[in-house]
Amino acid sequence: MADIRPFRAIRPKRSLAGDIAALPYDVYSRQEAKAEIAGAPLSFLRIDRPETNFPDEVGTYDERVYGKAAEIFNEMLDRGEFFQDEKPCYYLYELTMGNRTQTGIVGAASVKDYEKNIIKKHENTRPDKEMDRIRHIDALSAHTGAVFLGYRRNTVIEEVVERVKKGEWEYDFTSPDGVRHRAWIVDRDIDIAAIRGAFDGIRDIYICDGHHRCEAARKEFRELSGNGSGNPGEGAGSFLSVLFPADELKIYDYNRVVKDLNGLSESRFLDRIRKKFTLTKMGEEPYKPEKPHEFGMYLSHSWYRLEVMEEAIPEDLVDSLDVSILQNELLSPILNIEDPRTDPRIGFIGGIHGMKGLSDRVDRGEFVCAFSLYPTSIEELFKVADSNALMPPKSTWFEPKLRCGLFIHKFTKNL
Repeated sequence: MADIRPFRAIRPKRSLAGDIAALPYDVYSRQEAKAEIAGAPLSFLRIDRPETNFPDEVGTYDERVYGKAAEIFNEMLDRGEFFQDEKPCYYLYELTMGNRTQTGIVGAASVKDYEKNIIKKHENTRPDKEMDRIRHIDALSAHTGAVFLGYRRNTVIEEVVERVKKGEWEYDFTSPDGVRHRAWIVDRDIDIAAIRGAFDGIRDIYICDGHHRCEAARKEFRELSGNGSGNPGEGAGSFLSVLFPADELKIYDYNRVVKDLNGLSESRFLDRIRKKFTLTKMGEEPYKPEKPHEFGMYLSHSWYRLEVMEEAIPEDLVDSLDVSILQNELLSPILNIEDPRTDPRIGFIGGIHGMKGLSDRVDRGEFVCAFSLYPTSIEELFKVADSNALMPPKSTWFEPKLRCGLFIHKFTKNL
């Protein structure tokens, strides 16, 4: 059963929370992150993307970069911009975007639960990205980026959340993208015991976002523990997490753009598509798929609707996902994009940017064609994870994004 523990968070002074909180490190390029911190001296990006403190000729993974992250973090602690709670607590983190609100439990999840598949993954990780986060975690002796987890709603947790949210909040600010962020401290012993006991009865927890942070925490723990032969230090076997009830979450479409038609003429390209899809020209009006197994395509200032033919829909759980169908029936056989994780001819745009985010990139000449997809559902994600299968890369886009720097999980090392 799930071991989700309270912990002594390092967190910002109440008056500085909005200035410190930052979007996750991996939503920015180096130059975008650099621009973001230019007018925000307290932004957590200075710690999460420490290469932004150096000239461009200093490599992103230079040893000095990780040392700088630790230096800035410790300076902020020394100045009192961050402080650590005296008592292990849980925290509530509420995000409101438009008319939708989701409230998560901030706690320390167990590395061993991840290894035992109580905390379940749905995608692979890349060693280079893992190593970056391992080095960051090791330099700070802290987990600074929360792993975004989902679980099926639990009435005991729901009751505690409702009760705590009637009390005084600790943080309340609206980020530049219009998302409202609020947080409460769960420090009453009775509420702490109720939450921990409720999670102890939950069999399945799912990674929604943060696979690399989760795997990096596992590898750091194994390194510190000598692969189980020693004591790694207090807190090293846990990692920072925010756990949300699944019915409060929304997955957006994760759309594709491609740079060329693999040497095909436009007419030949459309002919190849018609072998597996019913193709309908929709005109200039953006086309967003209305159901599974339906796609939009933007090419030469026109939108098309693509419906995969019934006989082309596989029975396999993963292969029948829309992201798989597009990859296996169009991107790979027609455009020769075999590995979307590494092929420079393909790009990915989250559905939060809308259909215009796709057509604009094509109209500017950055890409030649765009595809809009129907969103993967939470239940599809859960089913894939439950079957120990893996989704194709870039299958899910969650909004709103958790902010980093609001809660930090510090651990000690027994060296």
